[in-house]
Order: sequence, then structure tokens, then C-alpha cells
Amino acid sequence: MKVEKKVLGTLPKCYATARLNYKGKSCFLICAEKEGNCFLFDEDGTLLESVWEGDCGVMTLQQVPGSDGEFLSTYKFYGPNNAGEASIVINTPTENGWERRTLVKARYVHRFGILERGGVNYLIVCCLKSGHEYKNDWRFPGEVYGAVLPKDLSCFNDEHQLELKLLKSGLLKNHGFSTTKWAGHEAAVVGAEEGTFLFEPPMLPGAEWKITQLLDIPTSDAVLMDFDGDGQKELGVLSDFHGNSLTIYHLNSVGHYVPQWKFPAPEKDTEFLHATWADTILGKPTWVVGWRKGTKDTVAITWDAEAGDYRFDYLDRNTGCANAMHFVNREGKDVVIGTNREIDEMAMYIITE
Repeated sequence: MKVEKKVLGTLPKCYATARLNYKGKSCFLICAEKEGNCFLFDEDGTLLESVWEGDCGVMTLQQVPGSDGEFLSTYKFYGPNNAGEASIVINTPTENGWERRTLVKARYVHRFGILERGGVNYLIVCCLKSGHEYKNDWRFPGEVYGAVLPKDLSCFNDEHQLELKLLKSGLLKNHGFSTTKWAGHEAAVVGAEEGTFLFEPPMLPGAEWKITQLLDIPTSDAVLMDFDGDGQKELGVLSDFHGNSLTIYHLNSVGHYVPQWKFPAPEKDTEFLHATWADTILGKPTWVVGWRKGTKDTVAITWDAEAGDYRFDYLDRNTGCANAMHFVNREGKDVVIGTNREIDEMAMYIITE
């Protein structure tokens, strides 16, 4: 694996990133965690514009399906101790610039996703906690909500918000979120102190969501992907909350996830595990992971069939990546975007054989 790095610029506490199709171009967004900018780049890493400046508190970004550049984002989540006014907002390009409106106010909303099943888009909303009275107050567990996401979002604002349905409560430090294909449809993987959970949207609007517990250990983040090619999805887990344990679990013959591989470095080196993205890179199922303390490295983990074991390659060292995202550009090359929060660096990594 060869890695070519391109520094896109600096952004204090750069954090969230996502793809965006806009005006016929494949683009991506990078946004600050605290105060700062939300930048729009083309797929080559050329800055196109600043979508906004000022208040951010953005943990998650995702394009509205079928739209030309419209996207949802979290807003005013400034950390576990300052997210009581957090919400999900709609960001719409107009002739006079970008318009930002409230989709739904959801205190402590940290992650969300849009899942499609049976031609219907469902919004899943994950709130880190449900209350707060003093610094580092974890007495109020988080919750997960769901809703059908209408195709037209123009009617939503501060006065008229999307109605959410509580799917699950009692999730302490409800931090982790990723999406996966499961049984032919999209599903979400949610991580909390109580474990790792799979959320499947209903077959028909109005029916119940299916929630399955996959693992019962404290989970900061998790991904589901068939890394070793045996036809069953492995479970990659970062544990515990903002922790330093990186483990891949394998589904055994009786349907339980058991440890298969652990990252071979002292846990003091992998402190504050945070960035995570599972995708196919160079034709192989790959898990990109970065950590914000210790050695602050970013790695790409793959299954080595010849060795019968996992291996990892460094994408970067000593950068403290908060989030990562992968796409294939128009030249067919694999690209990873990294928000290297601990050094305020926005980075692009072009990966070749």
C-alpha cells in the first residue's frame, strides 16, 4: 500500500467530513467541531467555498438522498458538557447562498444517519445523553430515535419540526454510529456502555424497528464488515468510551461474537480511539482507524489471506485524526479524507498499490 498525502489546509478542531454531490460534481465537506467553518471541496481537494462561518458544533454530516447539494448536519454539539441546545439542521444551497433551517431539536444529538429500506428513507438519531447538570455528568443515559424522512424538507423550521419516535433508551455514553448492509437492506450499528446494537428500519413505514444486541462490552464505536472473506461479517470494536482497545470479533458457530484479533500495540499508544470507517480499499475490505492521543496514528487494517491473520498499514503518524471518510475518485483511485483534529489539519490520502 502506497500513500500520497495532500494537506488541504488548516481548520481549528476540524472534525466532521462527508461526501456531497453538488452541481454535477463529486465533492466533500469538512466542518469544525467548535467555532469555525464548514468547507466544501471538490474531489481533488480544491476548496470551492465556505458553506458557513461561526457556530458549528458539527459531529455528523450527510447529504439528503436525491438532492443537489442539500445536506443535514448536527449543530451546536460542542462536546459532552455543552450540547443541551444541539439540533439537526437542513443546509440548502440557494441563489443567495446557503440557507440553514432546523429539522429537529434533539438535545445532545451526536450522530445520525439516513437508512433506506423498501424505497423509504428513515432518519435514525443518536443522543449521547438525555440530561446534564454539571461537568462530566453521566447520570442521564442516551437515547436513539427514528422517523421517516420525507423527500421534501422545505416545510421544516424552528416552528415545525420533524417528529421523532423513541426507539431505545438507557444507553449510557451513546457515542458510536456506523451503517452497514444487513439482510439486503441498510442498518445502523450503535455503540454505548451497554454494548453494540444493530438497528434495522421497518419493512413498511409505521411498523416497528428491529433492535438486536450484538455484543455486551462497552463500545465507543463499531463497524460490521466481512474482513476475512468467510461470508460472515466481523465486528470491529473500539472500547470503551473514547478508549484504547481496538479489537475485531468473529462470529462463532453458535452465533456469538468472540475476539479474533487485537491491535498489536500497547494500549497506552492507542489512547482515545476515535476515527473509524469501514469500506473496500484497493479491492480489500478495510477498516480505517485513528486515535487522538498516544501515538496519534491512523492505520488501515486488512485481512492477509496468505498469512491467515490481520495486518495494518500506516496512513499517517502523530496527527490525531478525529474522523475519516473514503471514496473512489473519477480516476478510480481510493481516497481517504482525514480530519486531523489534534493538529488542526485537513488531509487527503491517495492510496495505491
